[in-house]
Amino acid sequence: MACADQTVFVSEGAPALTAESASLPRLLARARQGLFPSRKAPASTSVQARQVRDRTYDGSTSAMAAAYGVTPGTISRWISGTHRPAAHADRLLREVIEAQTTPHGRERRARQFEREGSVSRVAVRVSRARSFAIRGSDAIRGRDIYLRLTCEQAAALVHASTDDAVRQTIGEALADYFNGGASYRGFTSDDFSFDAVDFHLG
Repeated sequence: MACADQTVFVSEGAPALTAESASLPRLLARARQGLFPSRKAPASTSVQARQVRDRTYDGSTSAMAAAYGVTPGTISRWISGTHRPAAHADRLLREVIEAQTTPHGRERRARQFEREGSVSRVAVRVSRARSFAIRGSDAIRGRDIYLRLTCEQAAALVHASTDDAVRQTIGEALADYFNGGASYRGFTSDDFSFDAVDFHLG
């Protein structure tokens, strides 16, 4: 029995990936924005800071400052846009992504996947034309890999809170894909690597 229709789109919704931001949790952002399309994380760091303060720290500038190890004035400057949180951008983006959905909402979405069969309607595309690698070797064939996640994998993607967790889940789906072919066997999620710009839902 297939899961409820859940074809999602994220390649245009995630914040732009730049050299400065390449280490930030972009896989998580793409996954969350695809699974919860009405809950996109803002690209502006000033809006991110305001939402994190209001939603994660109950509107307390002092509490957020203590958590980040900075002064309340620094938090206020982040929010006003007069100072960028360069040293804290990774954490700020991660927390604003978390703030877009509630634990209850994520759990409810995961349960929808878990109880409705084996194959989900969550479609994933991983590019092979860029930096997608298999067991350390570049896979530069001129086509993309299209995956249909199992319901268990889709639920795991909902629960993911880091890039590594997203990468693990997509790696499992890639292993399933290649292990099902005539020429390949024995792949695991650790055999695959890809950049955030190579990962698309929908």
